[in-house]
Amino acid sequence: MTALWLSSGDPRLSSSRDPEVSRRSLEEAVIDPAQEADRARVLELLEAHGAALADRTTAPGHLTGSALVVDSDGERVLLMLHAKLRRWLQPGGHADGDHRLAGVALREATEETGIAGLRVLVPAVDVDIHPVDHRDALGEHLHLDVRFVVVAPPGAVEVGNHESLGLRWVTWDELPDAVDEEGILRLARSAHPFCSFDHTDDGVIERTERG
Repeated sequence: MTALWLSSGDPRLSSSRDPEVSRRSLEEAVIDPAQEADRARVLELLEAHGAALADRTTAPGHLTGSALVVDSDGERVLLMLHAKLRRWLQPGGHADGDHRLAGVALREATEETGIAGLRVLVPAVDVDIHPVDHRDALGEHLHLDVRFVVVAPPGAVEVGNHESLGLRWVTWDELPDAVDEEGILRLARSAHPFCSFDHTDDGVIERTERG
């Protein structure tokens, strides 16, 4: 499919309770071959649970959306120091009933970085399954994370919110020393080829893939 950069308010990012929407997102995701088993597992759970897979109370896991936020030059990545986990991670969060996962990733990135005018790349570039435990009645469960590239506009200033203790821009070369999770590095490797672009005067992002 054609890669598209979409902004908040675009009807193609409108919220949906239809599980077919997340199914298409999963099937169209351009991912590392090593993640095919994770994609297949999420599709199996989607078949079993339907719309409920986007609800944060669904066990053994539920859908989340996250974003690798890059600067307007495609040279740096924005990380957040997660307030609860005390780890440097990419922005992201629960779908909360919404199967439009690109919209989920863009919403979470906007809320957690405070940057207006972010844009999300469709299709997704990574699918990851990982265990979490929020110390609540649900106990340990799985986050079925569909991951996207999000680009900040020129001159963007990050603000953050209560979910982070800090925000930090790092270069691609600095990223391996900044994070402690291989999944984030895999996400970055998948995202990097899409992160060479120019911003035109009317706000359009013209993309060329890196070599």
